[in-house]
Amino acid sequence: MTEAPPATVKLVYFAWVREKMGRAEETVSVPATVATIADLVQWLRSRGPEYESAFERPEIVRAAIDQAHVKPHATVAGAREIAFFPPVTGG
Repeated sequence: MTEAPPATVKLVYFAWVREKMGRAEETVSVPATVATIADLVQWLRSRGPEYESAFERPEIVRAAIDQAHVKPHATVAGAREIAFFPPVTGG
């Protein structure tokens, strides 16, 4: 049995997450070991200092898969776009 190729997904960054990343979006090949948003954040943090800075407090960064808000345990399988953004407060 052959191993499935890595899934390709578009990542979009907003507000201070974007500022720390130094980019608004990117397309990445996600390793097969990445199953959830929490796994994705952990993998991203290993990719370099800008990722480590953007996700230094992963518990406060929110995520959306294909424009639907999700929790850290949400699966990333089949996602076309994953967005990361800080918590939103109202006034």
